[in-house]
Amino acid sequence: MGLAFSSILSIFSKKEYKLVVIGLDNAGKTTILYRVTQGEVIATAPTVGSNLEQFEYKNLKFALWDIGGQQQLRSTWSAYYNQAKAVILVVDSCEPDRLNVVKEELHRACQDEQLKDALLLVWANKQDRKDQASTPAEISSKLELTALKDRQWSIFPCSALTGDGLSEGLDWLTERIS
Repeated sequence: MGLAFSSILSIFSKKEYKLVVIGLDNAGKTTILYRVTQGEVIATAPTVGSNLEQFEYKNLKFALWDIGGQQQLRSTWSAYYNQAKAVILVVDSCEPDRLNVVKEELHRACQDEQLKDALLLVWANKQDRKDQASTPAEISSKLELTALKDRQWSIFPCSALTGDGLSEGLDWLTERIS
């Protein structure tokens, strides 16, 4: 009886880790949110505000906050940073002209005191469009990720539509969180 109760209690008392998903509009943040949490692609509209989904991965519990990426919403991103264990940046690999804006927003986020210990996972999305997509190495260079010296970060190619690359990114996160 006592063992069963402690097993049930451990399920309910499992620590939840907050992950904040940022990126410009139309990068694929919400599609990734539902691909990761529900295992499928769901038709989405541009996010106004945020979406929250909870899920478990490799025996860890996560709260995944997807924040709208339109220009007028980016100033609200910092309201979601408190106690975030990681920031997930979703980049549209097929829009190289917007990478300077992505870089500015990323470096601004990384300077926020609330994120000083947060991990950084970058998903280079839309890699299923091979003929148009920038490589993770090209994106890393343009975002100047190596300048983030005091932060653990990694970049993974992915496709929100197919799910390719998402588990590799989550594996990287869970290895560093657990």
